[in-house]
Amino acid sequence: MPGKPRKRQRSAKERRPAKTARSTARTTARVQGAKAKDQALRDTLRDTLRNHLVYLLSGGGAHVSLEQALADFPRELRGAKPVGLPFTAWRLLEHLRIAQWDILEFSRNPKHVSPEFPQGYWPEGDAPPGDAAWEKSVKAFQADLRAMQRLVKNPSTDLPARIPHGTGQTILREALLVADHNSYHLGQLVLLRRLLGAWPSE
Repeated sequence: MPGKPRKRQRSAKERRPAKTARSTARTTARVQGAKAKDQALRDTLRDTLRNHLVYLLSGGGAHVSLEQALADFPRELRGAKPVGLPFTAWRLLEHLRIAQWDILEFSRNPKHVSPEFPQGYWPEGDAPPGDAAWEKSVKAFQADLRAMQRLVKNPSTDLPARIPHGTGQTILREALLVADHNSYHLGQLVLLRRLLGAWPSE
């Protein structure tokens, strides 16, 4: 009695496609998982960098803010120049405002034209023309600093990307420049107040 026909065993070559497909699927899953982890890491690093930049711009850490440097600054000393220093509080305040405004506008406005260097970055006189000019300068500085912080915090701002209308600058570089320049001159402002005997007792 003839037996049942036996199933023909598939050759290794015939079995390979299914095995290859499973292996490919596993490899694809691993690659996609790795890409997702890399993207999550990049997002975390970007968020951390934004937060650190904003913290630095706001005077975080060992830095002095403009509000601290100018707190209760005597009106009669705003145009005073201590012996050995080439600037007054008014000149430093206006220089801070103008330079920060210039960096901010360059960062966001391709049509911005910077002042002539260096004279365009300093006021003409040693003293403010009045209380209103002093307050206006302070408020403008604060508004531009908040604008730079918003630019940095905006998720659509690509911090390390080259600014299209620049010569290699990035928003990251410009934000660090603002923080560095502000810190430098705010330190001078504190020194000036100390020399004038107008720094609050600690």
